Amino acid sequence: MAIKTCVFDAYGTLFDVGAAARIAAGEDGREALAAKAGELAEFWRQKQLQYTWLRAVSGNHTDFWTVTQDGLDWALEKTGLGGDLELRERLLALYWELRAYKEVPMMLAQLKAAGLQTAILSNGAPDMLDGAVGSAGIEMFLDAVLSVEDVGVFKPDGRVYQMVLDRFACAKDEVLFVSSNGWDAAAASGFGFQTVWVNRAGEPMDRLFAEPQHVLSDLTEIPQLAGS
Repeated sequence: MAIKTCVFDAYGTLFDVGAAARIAAGEDGREALAAKAGELAEFWRQKQLQYTWLRAVSGNHTDFWTVTQDGLDWALEKTGLGGDLELRERLLALYWELRAYKEVPMMLAQLKAAGLQTAILSNGAPDMLDGAVGSAGIEMFLDAVLSVEDVGVFKPDGRVYQMVLDRFACAKDEVLFVSSNGWDAAAASGFGFQTVWVNRAGEPMDRLFAEPQHVLSDLTEIPQLAGS
């Protein structure tokens, strides 16, 4: 079937999760962070994701803002920056204003011009997503912003992907799901969506129960792919 709905993961896919550490590292008096910004951003993201998986499999759900703070606290301690409470607050504040990747607004505008429905499907809490979408100025290009808080479990639980079908009343193979997380794209593919893995870092394919049908280095070709 033809694609009718394009659905995007948020963090790392539309929004640059490394931006908070990079911006803070460029501010006056942040020399200690500047020396470890890349390492901190990587540890922060790793722990943020790990905590969502562990909470999902153990049935101990909490909101994404909590795991974001927990992941940052671990990363700050790991990099020897744990005693800087002002830095912690600055990084958390910046996370509400993450930059969208440069191709995002044009890509979404092209999808809407082609008559496709568009949405975000994210682990993010609704208020976090509202902040990121508003900061990026892309709200006019989205038909829905779907948060896992409506089902009370993080990805890759199948109930999360089912939210797309419930919202848009479409068939699974009419959905193109796009994520920068290989495991997320694989899970969505296993659920029955057509999927794209945005592999910005050139990482190996995850060894899982399913694979994404398409691999791209950024989002530029999504409108062409959705219309093909």
